[in-house]
Amino acid sequence: MKRAVLYTAFKITLPVLMGYLAIGIAFGLMLEAVGYNVIWALFMSVFIYAGSGQFMGVELLASAASLGQVALLTFILNFRHLVYGLSMLEKFRGMGGSKIYMIFSLTDETYALLSSDIELPAGMDEKKLYLSIAVLDQIYWILGSIIGSVAGALLKFDTSGVEFAMTALFVVLAIEQWKSCPSHIPAIIGCGCTLVSLLLIGADNMLLPALIIIVALLLALRPRLEKEEMS
Repeated sequence: MKRAVLYTAFKITLPVLMGYLAIGIAFGLMLEAVGYNVIWALFMSVFIYAGSGQFMGVELLASAASLGQVALLTFILNFRHLVYGLSMLEKFRGMGGSKIYMIFSLTDETYALLSSDIELPAGMDEKKLYLSIAVLDQIYWILGSIIGSVAGALLKFDTSGVEFAMTALFVVLAIEQWKSCPSHIPAIIGCGCTLVSLLLIGADNMLLPALIIIVALLLALRPRLEKEEMS
């Protein structure tokens, strides 16, 4: 990748760097606390690379959950990534073999960056910039995970509450999306459907129904949302 592309991607991903170092360290600390060393942190961050999924994975490893439980809970928690991938297929068109990695690396934060209006410097290949953003974001996460795991092994302390770092990052991203997006309808739909699902179904089973309703409403309102975005 050209230096100019990497520099531009670095500037764009700087907020993610700050967040991923913090929550990556939190993940590494939690994983070390339940008895899994830096090798586990490295491989999980390279091959799983799902922030909230990895935090849940720590609890599943600690409780010796069955493979069936792991598969079901991971599907429910990461179902939203299916929606992310489908919405980005057109943007990733023509990326060749990199397209597979782009879909794999589409975390909440990377999706938020790629779905926003990125101002490209003159003559820069947007596909190379997308790839650079995705790669840098994963590097930040891996680095944070390794730092956290090593720190947890060297410095023994109570890690209670560090998992809130992920929630805090989601809140910051939501605020930034609210400020930058011309229409607030998707955010209102997301909050409304999630709240209704929580009240009617409960915290343990609310995620999948809420996501299904959100997707259905967004698809129904897609022409209106696209019209507002272009105006």
